[in-house]
Amino acid sequence: MKRTKRTARPPVTRERALETAVAIADASGIEAVTMRRLAQELGVEAMSLYHHVANKDAVLDGMVDIVFEQVQLPAPDGPDWRQAMRDRAVSMREVMLRHPWSLAIMESRTSPGPATLRHHDAIIGCLRGANFPIPMAAHATSVLDAYIFGFVLTEVNLPFDDATSPSEMEQMVEGMLASFPADDYPHLLEMSAEYILQPDYSYAAEFLYGLDLILDGLEARVHALPGIVSE
Repeated sequence: MKRTKRTARPPVTRERALETAVAIADASGIEAVTMRRLAQELGVEAMSLYHHVANKDAVLDGMVDIVFEQVQLPAPDGPDWRQAMRDRAVSMREVMLRHPWSLAIMESRTSPGPATLRHHDAIIGCLRGANFPIPMAAHATSVLDAYIFGFVLTEVNLPFDDATSPSEMEQMVEGMLASFPADDYPHLLEMSAEYILQPDYSYAAEFLYGLDLILDGLEARVHALPGIVSE
């Protein structure tokens, strides 16, 4: 009787375990990431997995670090802090949209990995290099992260996306508006008709508009500080 040759599985490593955990979360959500499920995907017994990752918290820490590793960081001593912060924000949004489960855990970890620490350090370094005092650097980091996270949270929960056709969008909005008296909400109807239902409308485009408003405000604030010379 001829034996069937088995395909050898690649060895389990910490890196492979974390990449597999990210793939599970991308496909099924963060709730699907369990040590049992991870071991099954890797083709090993659950107990042997603990030789590579101490526990589920270590898995989550590593997953967050993988996400931060994918975000574009400002170059050290870059000449344009504003463009660097803009590029980083755009990159962060794109990465979080690829891994929407990360929204729930990215800022919750108490044992951050090297990529996470490198990310935050690079942002602070960029701002400090642009003459942001420590308090202003903290304010800038906080407001930018709050905006990015909040926008993406809204974006992933909207009932439509950029792939929604104008006709589908119109049907959706009209269905929503049909549930209440039109005369009671004239401003909502006006915005829907003149802006949201236009063929070129894209909610994603709102991200850059809001981001530039924040950067405008930060730029004005830092240039108004004593001793700061506008370029």
